[in-house]
Amino acid sequence: MTNQETVASAAEIKVLCSNSTHAVMDELVPEFERASGHKVAVSYDPAKIMLQRIQRGETADLAILGAPAIDDLTKQGKIAAGSRRDLARCGIGVAVLAGAPKPDIGSVEAFKRALLNAKSVAHTESGVSGMHFAGLIERLGIAEQMKARARMQPGGLVGELVARGEAEIAVQQIPELMAVPGIEVVGPLPRELQKITLVAAGIFAASRHPEAAQALLEFLSTPAAARVYKAKGLEPAATAW
Repeated sequence: MTNQETVASAAEIKVLCSNSTHAVMDELVPEFERASGHKVAVSYDPAKIMLQRIQRGETADLAILGAPAIDDLTKQGKIAAGSRRDLARCGIGVAVLAGAPKPDIGSVEAFKRALLNAKSVAHTESGVSGMHFAGLIERLGIAEQMKARARMQPGGLVGELVARGEAEIAVQQIPELMAVPGIEVVGPLPRELQKITLVAAGIFAASRHPEAAQALLEFLSTPAAARVYKAKGLEPAATAW
């Protein structure tokens, strides 16, 4: 293919993506752009907010969200039938300031104790982890005690609150915690309290560049991409937890 043909066939692929794969996409997108000649424009938001944007009529070429959301959007005709591809699994964890003592979170009781002993706990309002955490403290019977300790924001990286000294611990999906310099991941939530999100992608039915979107989807499914998922705190979709 000549350079002229490459330029003519290059597309700008628009991607709507939940925050859990932000760090992965930051690394993989430039590699894909170099290899393909396409450009990729990614917009990020917490899963709930991203779904609201799509429901209001926003569209793109590719969506990267939780698998149930991709399935729902397929039923609604917004995502092309048969285009879903499972990419990775993502769990929720706890982080503290780098060098700070790490609380014991190895059991349900230990995790509950760690929350009650913390002066402040950062979590999102609209993200998957924040919504799960709200239900979790109700289940543990400590929702009332946690109100004064809560440091909430709609979305984004709550680990930044810990890095700035505005919260003692952060609870969020592990890739989002790992993306914040100056904090350390203590570990995942106890298995009994854990919520694993299967991250999937699908091509929008209204995509202007479905072939280019498919090429990006294939790139995100390679063994090389799987190594990046692993390095950023996710498990490739084929790996069992």
